[in-house]
Amino acid sequence: MLLVHNESHRAERIGWLRAAVLGANDGTISVASLVVGIAASGAEKNNILLTGVAGLVAGAMSMAAGEYVSVQSQADTESADIERERRELRDQPESELAELTSIYVSRGLDQPLARQVAEKLMSGDALVAHARDELGITESLRARPIQAALASAISFVVGAIVPIITVSLAPAAWVTEASSVTALFTLAGLGATAAYAGGAPVVKGALRVAFWGAFAMGLTAGVGKLFGTVV
Repeated sequence: MLLVHNESHRAERIGWLRAAVLGANDGTISVASLVVGIAASGAEKNNILLTGVAGLVAGAMSMAAGEYVSVQSQADTESADIERERRELRDQPESELAELTSIYVSRGLDQPLARQVAEKLMSGDALVAHARDELGITESLRARPIQAALASAISFVVGAIVPIITVSLAPAAWVTEASSVTALFTLAGLGATAAYAGGAPVVKGALRVAFWGAFAMGLTAGVGKLFGTVV
């Protein structure tokens, strides 16, 4: 009886994890920095809240648009490469067989076995075999622009909601302090979560993200204080 050994690797989730944490971090830092900067300028609470909501909407749309354009470019490149491979398989099957064989030889198989493996795979779905082993493209890793755009926008909103809720609930005199503290705790939690899931030191990950969040908020607070106006 053949025993199947199932393994789970952290690298399998690093792609979506990176995107989710990046979006949430960006949402928290961007909107919290806006809120803190506006609050430091002496603006009223309603104006601070309005600025935060506007930052959430603008940031989410920006993240979605940027991610869509970036991933769509990748998808277009993948489609072009696959179409080219399809033409080569139709017009030069022997050359493509030799190319696939050389790939397996470079990975450690001897020539006869590499040729046998290449022939066997090409007798099935030759395009899939070449896309995977020559181009490094698999169905599970194909670029999906709409999915990427939605994920980025949603994660941004999740992160941005924290400073907005804080502004809504905090007393007007304590908006700056409350927003800063909740944002830093949120960022530290996100950094720790990402570090834990990726197998990195949790404390180091938390402190790293919190530091840059504090830096951004401190900078915008300084601008607000300096100019004493809504920025």
